[in-house]
Amino acid sequence: MATLIVTMVAAMLATLLPAASAHADPRGDKKRIEAEVARASAILEGATGRAQNAARQLVAATAALPAAQTRVAEARGQVAAAEVAANTARRKATEAATALTGARQAFADSEKAVEQARKRVTSFVSANYKGGNIVSLNMLMESRSPLDAAERYGYFEHVMASEQEALDGLTGARAEAKQAQNAAGAAERSAQEARVAADRSLGDAQRAQAAAEAAVAEVEALAAQRQAALNVAEQERSASLAKYEQAKGEAARIRSELAAWEAKQRARRPSNGGGAGPVIRPGARLLMPTNGWKSSDYGNRYDPYYNVWQLHAGVDIAASGGAPIYAAADGTVMRAGWNGGYGNFTCISHGSSGGRSLSTCYAHQSSINVSPWQRVRSGQIIGRVGTTGASTGNHLHFEVRLNGSPVQPLNWLPACLC
Repeated sequence: MATLIVTMVAAMLATLLPAASAHADPRGDKKRIEAEVARASAILEGATGRAQNAARQLVAATAALPAAQTRVAEARGQVAAAEVAANTARRKATEAATALTGARQAFADSEKAVEQARKRVTSFVSANYKGGNIVSLNMLMESRSPLDAAERYGYFEHVMASEQEALDGLTGARAEAKQAQNAAGAAERSAQEARVAADRSLGDAQRAQAAAEAAVAEVEALAAQRQAALNVAEQERSASLAKYEQAKGEAARIRSELAAWEAKQRARRPSNGGGAGPVIRPGARLLMPTNGWKSSDYGNRYDPYYNVWQLHAGVDIAASGGAPIYAAADGTVMRAGWNGGYGNFTCISHGSSGGRSLSTCYAHQSSINVSPWQRVRSGQIIGRVGTTGASTGNHLHFEVRLNGSPVQPLNWLPACLC
């Protein structure tokens, strides 16, 4: 079982998924995933409905996984960057708080110095008010000798110098206090800014962590979706392979029936109403059978889930449900009705081309507007687009057959598919 799962995943990645861009535009990525899911649906058109759904789930999960893993890596990088920023902001906030504490202490010390200087100046002012300087001057005038006068004058100068020093000290203390006050204010603003930055960085880190956790959860969910889809695909292996064999049997039967019908027509006389029909030269272009766009081409397809090759015998033209389907050329309806995986199915004989009988077939119709043996004209509405039978959406499955065997329809249709 494990080996099968690994093989299936490897095959799916190799055949269905192109390299995903890590930085793709989400809108473009969505379109890419939708296209890959549609391709997987077309490949498993003949499998069981449960297997088809599992395939869509697996392809969608596998296609979305690279971008989801990239988001995880980017989110984890953002978490790391946000944590660094938050740590730096917290450190700066701590440093700013320490600086604020120092600035406030310096301001408090300077305030004390101002108070001390103020007290000293106040004492001198008080002395002057009480006449202290007059006393000092009288004391100088009352000196008894030049030496005594010099001594008294020196004392007087000392007193005056002390007063000036006190005044200068008060002025300086006030200037220092003002500087300390300004520094404390700046430190407080810096601390506040640092706290805000730290809170913001912490919020960024928390949001980045939440984004990373969401991205991881997305990857885990996609991985679980892939595993569940693989389990379902394995459970549907037998039933899907049986449907493939049934489809091969249907294709062989249609080829034989159409070849037999054409052979009978060639053997009849033209007067019997059938005849060999007109001759269409090789390389001629048929009318576009409906208006739409090519959603799947003709050719062998490889189913990576069940390791099966299958022929997609026509070209799929996506169109809205109920859109008209036109006869690609004049002819006779060979068959019209239900046909297993083809759903509502019509085949028209158009005569011969290059010595081989030419016919066209139209599958998955929502309704059929013609009956067997009915003659139709080119461009006549013969049915409506639908999604009957083994179909995963509204489209016309259009086939061109030579002697009952399918060939590349695009060689017979307008190059523009219009």
